[in-house]
Amino acid sequence: MTPTTGLRLVAHAHTAALRRAVFGAGDDDLDEGGRRAALALAGQGRGGPLGTGERCLTSPAVAAVQTAYALGLRPTVEAALADCGYGGWSGRSLADVGAREPDALRRWWETPEAAPHGGESLVALRERVGAWLDGGLGGGGRVVAVTHPMVVRVAVGHVLQLPTASLSRLDVAPLAVVRLSRHGSRWQLQFTAPPVGSAAAGAPAIGGPPGPVRPGRRPDAAG
Repeated sequence: MTPTTGLRLVAHAHTAALRRAVFGAGDDDLDEGGRRAALALAGQGRGGPLGTGERCLTSPAVAAVQTAYALGLRPTVEAALADCGYGGWSGRSLADVGAREPDALRRWWETPEAAPHGGESLVALRERVGAWLDGGLGGGGRVVAVTHPMVVRVAVGHVLQLPTASLSRLDVAPLAVVRLSRHGSRWQLQFTAPPVGSAAAGAPAIGGPPGPVRPGRRPDAAG
């Protein structure tokens, strides 16, 4: 019988570098606001977005590991969940790169095969994450994977078979949770309602959908 896998992808909580829109922001410790937000998410318990994961996997990055522990999980590091390799842009802000290398930044956004920073292209990142999704979760069960906004983006693109160039239109906030399931070889993106009686059930929506991600926006875009 083919096992069913339930996967919740969680973007790590805020760091000071992420708030400054720095490439490779997950290499920093969580800031106090990020830690409190992760603890609040954990406090929602079994009925919350995290559900009841049997295993927790995490990116090697400090922020991802700290987020997992703040969520009350005991993670195992999974290299395939690492953030995109930003090469010479690591540690630099989006504003700085945009001011000093505007053509290179534009090429990175518009050409998924390009890696003007000397690191990993978006196509290469998608191939890495897609290979993990399709082959690295054997045995089924319920898994929580704490990773980076950019990794969540390419995972959703892989599951929905979206063009890589369209992923700039997905906006992934810190502590966003994406629920996926797989039975056999096919992944599905799942949308679920909050439990009946929860504070979120029946609450009005606030605001509209985010606009397309542009170089001028924060790069949890960048990761």
